[in-house]
Amino acid sequence: MEKLIACCGIDCATCDARIATLTNDPALREKTAKAWSEQFSANISAESINCTGCREEGVNFSHCEVCEVRNCVHAKGFQTCGECVELDTCPIIGAFFQHMPELKENLKSLN
Repeated sequence: MEKLIACCGIDCATCDARIATLTNDPALREKTAKAWSEQFSANISAESINCTGCREEGVNFSHCEVCEVRNCVHAKGFQTCGECVELDTCPIIGAFFQHMPELKENLKSLN
C-alpha cells in the first residue's frame, strides 16, 4: 500500500479518519473519535472526523488549523517535519513521538 505521510509522520493512507472520510463511514468516525479522545485526553466528536490528509487537497481534520506541528512545518516552508534538522530534538513533534514512535520512522523514510 502506498504511504501518504502527513506533516507529523502519520501515514494518512492507513489513518481511520481519512478512511472514514473517503468511505463516508459514520461508525468508523465514531470509533476513531472515541479512540482519539481517550488516547489524547481530548473531547473529539465524530462530526470532527472529516479529513483527506493535511497535505492533500480537500477537507482537513478540524484540529489541523491549530496543529502546532502543521503550523511549524508550513512556517518553515517544509512539507513534513522530516525535512527539519531539529527532528530529533524538537519538543513539538517529540510529544507525538512519545505516543506514536512509528511517526519518526515514517518521516525518515521520506528522505
